[in-house]
Amino acid sequence: MADDINNPDSGNTGKKNEEDMSTSSLAAVAAGRQSHAPATQALGVGLEARGVHAWFGDKHVLNNISLDFWPGTVTALIGPSGCGKSTFIRTLNRMHEFIPTAALAGEVLLNGEDVYAAGVDVTKIRLKVGMVFQKPNPFPSMTIAENVLAGLKLAQLKVENKDDLLEECLERAGLWKEVKDRLGTYGGSLSGGQQQRLCIARSLAVRPQVLLMDEPCSALDPGSTLKIEETIQHLSSSVTVIIVTHNMQQAARVSDYTAFFLSDGGPGEMVEVGPTSEIFSRPKDKRTENYVTGRFG
Repeated sequence: MADDINNPDSGNTGKKNEEDMSTSSLAAVAAGRQSHAPATQALGVGLEARGVHAWFGDKHVLNNISLDFWPGTVTALIGPSGCGKSTFIRTLNRMHEFIPTAALAGEVLLNGEDVYAAGVDVTKIRLKVGMVFQKPNPFPSMTIAENVLAGLKLAQLKVENKDDLLEECLERAGLWKEVKDRLGTYGGSLSGGQQQRLCIARSLAVRPQVLLMDEPCSALDPGSTLKIEETIQHLSSSVTVIIVTHNMQQAARVSDYTAFFLSDGGPGEMVEVGPTSEIFSRPKDKRTENYVTGRFG
């Protein structure tokens, strides 16, 4: 104790040790998971953002974001609140344009074709690039089964066997065993975590190539979060997953790649991107290191 009192740096040393342990722990988690190598044949050439800028009215909120999302992988977007992560993923399936005064520049390429090109059918883009929101949003007046198959009806898609598709989607979302005996009950009767997995199953029914997830576990308990993460791991073999998360442990657990976003008084920018194990063990930018070690954010 006396040494601590006489050493004015002892408190800083303790804090640094905690930060080092935190970084080491995240790096160990990221290194310990089985990463997915990009699969570039059957799953297409992927999703690419090229020089994306976004505005809300006169406010420039995203500045020159370029990112590749490889088929068969999970990419986590991390960074402080307000740095443009959620805005960015909404540009990837043209949801950004829903907002009044919203504007965008740059390109978003899906399988090499610009989703913002003239004449592109927005509905078809959103079938290929699905979205799971922060708050579960099952249709309250529909049963569990009707919720899963709702996208087919809205998109006027026909399938040979809806029962098989229903089971497949609920199985892939990790929900089949829990609801198979009550498919006729309302989706709103499920717990929060089950509702979120129901929304994932609903997205899967239209066979998306990419699944966007905007903080899908932020309102869930740890047990439900674990099940969602297991679902993400399962899906990533066949669907490109992009997840916005404020949970560094979650990014380390589920993602193959991590991109760090930051807004320093101006529009949000991407500071760096790389394999998750590298971002948490040896980031190239000091600002990334400061964020993942908890020095700010």
